Amino acid sequence: MASDGQAPDNPTFDDVVRVPRQTLAYDDNVAPLAQGPRGALLEDVARLAGVAPITVSRAIRQPEKVGAERLARIRQAIAQTGYQTNSLASALKSGRSNIVLAFLSNIGSQQFALAMRGSAQVLEPAGYQFLIGQTSYSYRKETEIIKSLHSLRPAAVMFTGVIELEDNRERLRALGIPIVETWAYPRDPLDLLVGFSNTDAGWMAGEHLHARGYRRVAFLGRRGGRGALRLKGFRAACAVLGLALVCEVLCDEVESIADGGKLLMELLERSRDVDAAFCANDLLAIGALMEARHRKLAVPTDLAIIGFGENDMAAEMLPGLTMIGVDSFELGRRAGDLLLQRLRGVPMGTTRQHMALTLTQRGST
Repeated sequence: MASDGQAPDNPTFDDVVRVPRQTLAYDDNVAPLAQGPRGALLEDVARLAGVAPITVSRAIRQPEKVGAERLARIRQAIAQTGYQTNSLASALKSGRSNIVLAFLSNIGSQQFALAMRGSAQVLEPAGYQFLIGQTSYSYRKETEIIKSLHSLRPAAVMFTGVIELEDNRERLRALGIPIVETWAYPRDPLDLLVGFSNTDAGWMAGEHLHARGYRRVAFLGRRGGRGALRLKGFRAACAVLGLALVCEVLCDEVESIADGGKLLMELLERSRDVDAAFCANDLLAIGALMEARHRKLAVPTDLAIIGFGENDMAAEMLPGLTMIGVDSFELGRRAGDLLLQRLRGVPMGTTRQHMALTLTQRGST
């Protein structure tokens, strides 16, 4: 574990939950992803222009080989139908793809957005298109997405998190493409990993609060996933350092800053005898601080707050939020680099990279 508020040289492995199939009755009957309206097809353009589909294809790729009158008709038909060339459709026909899919736990997270920018900075100049979706911390949605990957045939896939469902791990292995997981540090990554120890992050929060003289503390966070890992580390620090973990206020998902306010309200209803709270998410920490100010609580005198995940809003708020975090942009850049190496055929095997945790001290603790 960490000591003196610093991340350890040898990070603690996260004991990530592995969920067997039989615990999820819905898995056999997952509803397919909703399909939007059909876009114009190449055949639609050909029919309107009065030419063969192969002529339309040639006009798009080698217009100099198509007569001027036909080319004009095809271009007019393209404009009328709104037809767009589709590199993904081409990939489905050829079996090759330049699409890298990234699935974020929460598309509103600044940390995840920074990581995507880092990955795109590596992959896009190499000729890959970087597309983003969202799992919303949902096993059901994750399963829907992973089942769709066989027909989508991406070149590689990235997740802001690790895959817990064993069936989904098997589905991903069967694709035979590079997969990179992030934001945790399990012993058994699926393929490629760029992560950090959430267990150590919880320990660091407890250690920091202890060093500042707080003794009666609370935890606000998700009951599953990375929230549970951070809670495990926080509990361990409290037990070793003699902190009283007075209250644990848990939720299933974190969607917005408002969730932090709700959890703080629940904390205050359950116990007023708390002098500090660890919010295991940046949105929760910001929401908790805003709710504390709304209730005229003096922070950190009445209640100290420490959060996880660097956030520009947290840096600007008064009295300021102390945050544990990682360099999200660098994490994404490393993940993109691992994918690019694998895509270029560099022999790597299962590769794990560790990101150092940092603590940014501000006015709240």
